[in-house]
Amino acid sequence: MLSEYPWDESHRVTGIEDVLTPALVLYPDIVASNIARTVQLLGGNADRWRVHIKTAKLAYTLRMLIERGVRNFKCATTLELLVACRSGATDVLLAFPVMGANARRVREIADQFPDIRISVLAENEEQALQWQGSAVGVFLDINPGMNRTGVEPGDGNKIVRLVRGIGEAGLEFRGLHYYDGQYGGLDERERTAAAHAGYDRLLKLVDQLRHGGLRVPEVITAGTPTFPSSLTYEGFAGGGFVHRVSPGTIVYCDASSLAELPNYGYAPAVLVLTRVVSHPRDGIVTCDAGHKAVSADAGVPTCAVVGHPELMPLKPSEEHLPLSVKEEKRRPQVGQALYLLPRHVCPTVNNFDSALVVRNGEIVSVEDVSARGHEAPLLQTLEASTDSSVTRAVIEKV
Repeated sequence: MLSEYPWDESHRVTGIEDVLTPALVLYPDIVASNIARTVQLLGGNADRWRVHIKTAKLAYTLRMLIERGVRNFKCATTLELLVACRSGATDVLLAFPVMGANARRVREIADQFPDIRISVLAENEEQALQWQGSAVGVFLDINPGMNRTGVEPGDGNKIVRLVRGIGEAGLEFRGLHYYDGQYGGLDERERTAAAHAGYDRLLKLVDQLRHGGLRVPEVITAGTPTFPSSLTYEGFAGGGFVHRVSPGTIVYCDASSLAELPNYGYAPAVLVLTRVVSHPRDGIVTCDAGHKAVSADAGVPTCAVVGHPELMPLKPSEEHLPLSVKEEKRRPQVGQALYLLPRHVCPTVNNFDSALVVRNGEIVSVEDVSARGHEAPLLQTLEASTDSSVTRAVIEKV
């Protein structure tokens, strides 16, 4: 239950009198433990992890991953791509369909970092052929049933034509991207069965490409919910391709991922520090962590109050988060600090400009959420000289 996440003394922050709330708190020792656990589950092979940095967002965290042998990344925005390249990544997939000015910006970044292997997604000829004349590689995006992007896996003839067309255009076909993120609401047994059925279809597609004389260098599957499902799918072993998984949420973990992976050794590495600001009536207290702090995209409750099962978050407004109090005698006082475990940590991190880095209860640094949001919207601004104040601000942010 979201309301029953227990208190762990390792999460306490001392000296918070000068901390403005709501504040994002990052625990690097727990980040390191979550990274180590993921690599352990991958048989000690960090190269199998193409971590999605939509969660990590901080160059600080990306450097932690890189120091521990993780070199392959996946991202969703040009700013995330830029931060990954500046942080020491060697292989980055922009796993979002880009066209027009967005594609031109990716070319710019690829030109700026010629030693970094940069790839993009395509699902049709127009998307693929726009990369002609660049060193950018192409993954085909396969629709796993989420129906937001990608080619239907059963449309093998179309996929064979697309892969052939990529090669004929002088581009490098780098593999298949298959993000099966729709199974998080299922229990683990049902989730695994559904994911494995999808992987069966995916491997049939790989076989069809092979029979057409086309090599599949890499297959990417799995966000956090289906990470264990990918690990137990025997067809990926010895499949004649590099298989990588792309969970990102497990770097920090949130209430949803901990519920989906309850016995895998993960712990929350990011919390939101908030304060009680009001007692509007009996049975309700309000803190300063509305949906502009803790994302509400996953629904209500938006979070758990760590160590306080008697407090249940209600529907937030922009800055206010009301909490129902089951036991009036345990009602927190106005001004009391509380720690919130987000239900969805990825957009919650994106709500903050900075994060407090805490070791052994002490705030040791304040780090920028470097990949928050998007780059400046005008491409010519980004192409301008670094004397431009806007361009300089983007660079300094990274």
